[in-house]
Amino acid sequence: MSKFNLGRNEESPEVSTASLPDIVFMLLFFFMTVTVMKDDSLKVVNELPNATEMKRLEKKDRIITIYIGKPQKKWEDIVGSEPKIQVDDKFIDVVEVGSFVLGRIASMPEGIRPYATVSLKVDKNANMGLISDVKQELRKVNALKINYTTLNGEILLNR
Repeated sequence: MSKFNLGRNEESPEVSTASLPDIVFMLLFFFMTVTVMKDDSLKVVNELPNATEMKRLEKKDRIITIYIGKPQKKWEDIVGSEPKIQVDDKFIDVVEVGSFVLGRIASMPEGIRPYATVSLKVDKNANMGLISDVKQELRKVNALKINYTTLNGEILLNR
């Protein structure tokens, strides 16, 4: 009959799992490098006003964010109920705004420093005096590109 055995009685070879740890660590490193962590935990009430004419800021690496509003309930006992300025995860005074912005600009790559934009996320119930003081401090350090963050909506809802 047949001189050759076609191997019908042999078992199929096992799948090698030797490279499985390499694949797992490669995926782990990939997700570690592409995941963006949350920047700030908000300590102030930040109900943004509505606006109809807006433009989205595209390059997030050039934005320095400053929050202005009343402290949340859990922080009122510590810092009071007057509107405060929050940067990163801490409260600062008006006189510290300039040095904070200069420090953030200094930490940026040299090529994008001239394009740095200060984004003010101001609660719609915050008083204009504090906002004006922050703008004066920004003028002192020549941070003249200022953006006001708003929500898309009808202006009449800002009451």
